[in-house]
Amino acid sequence: MPLPLALVIGAGPGIGLAVARRFAREGFALGMVVQHEAHRAPFQAELAQAGASACHLQVAEVGDPDALRTALGRIAADHGSAPQVLVYNASRGTAAPASALAPDALRQDFQVNVTAALESIQWTLPAMIAAGRGTVLLTGGGLALNPQADQPSLSIGKAGLRALALCLADELAPAGIHVATLTIAGFVQPHTPFNADAVAEVFWDVHGEAREAWRKEVVLKA
Repeated sequence: MPLPLALVIGAGPGIGLAVARRFAREGFALGMVVQHEAHRAPFQAELAQAGASACHLQVAEVGDPDALRTALGRIAADHGSAPQVLVYNASRGTAAPASALAPDALRQDFQVNVTAALESIQWTLPAMIAAGRGTVLLTGGGLALNPQADQPSLSIGKAGLRALALCLADELAPAGIHVATLTIAGFVQPHTPFNADAVAEVFWDVHGEAREAWRKEVVLKA
């Protein structure tokens, strides 16, 4: 019987890697979708040191639907089962005032920020529904609550991701699937309340909530 699988999409050296380490400590096997080949060896080494018994890592451009589906399929095939936990951590933003933001840039950013999140969730839902349980955690941001004029694309993306999370949380709770967004209202930096390990601890806490106490959104403030 395969170990339970936690899948982190958009795993980077900050929150994504910290969340993976946290779940590894609890005995989860890991699936990771990263954007850069250079991350493969150091991530696998660090997670092995953290106690991960298995780490299935795929390199893919999250904004490419075909590449994303291929990566997810390979992770599930390598592990032998679908994930019990899905963490969507990918984001992308174009820094430009809204009046000068290229529509193509907004579309490409929205694909990563929201559409690929939906695609990832829809990919894993059949197995979660069949099992009657599952956790979906989405990395949100304070821009969803307080958009900034110099970051309209990411503000729109985080607002869209938050709305998606809240809609899915209401829809899927009766099926035993806990969907939540962690709205991080600050910059993730070492030696601050938003250090990656502290944020990862909140991800783990939300995953472990009793069903009657499920939260749909956790806002992390300084």
